[in-house]
Amino acid sequence: MTQLGWQKSSFSSGGEGNCIELAAATAYHIHLRESDRPDQITTATPRALAHLLRTVKGGSLGR
Repeated sequence: MTQLGWQKSSFSSGGEGNCIELAAATAYHIHLRESDRPDQITTATPRALAHLLRTVKGGSLGR
């Protein structure tokens, strides 16, 4: 995998761990990982990630 520019979420805590990081690989693929597990990466499309964020913000996750 090419070198990615990881960016931490503004909602992540400032300490060690507990940070979600994102990296845009292409216009169609966004990588996500936890900072304390940098080798475990998942990939989503921008549309799928936007849907997940709307669902989480709306409070309907797990219903």
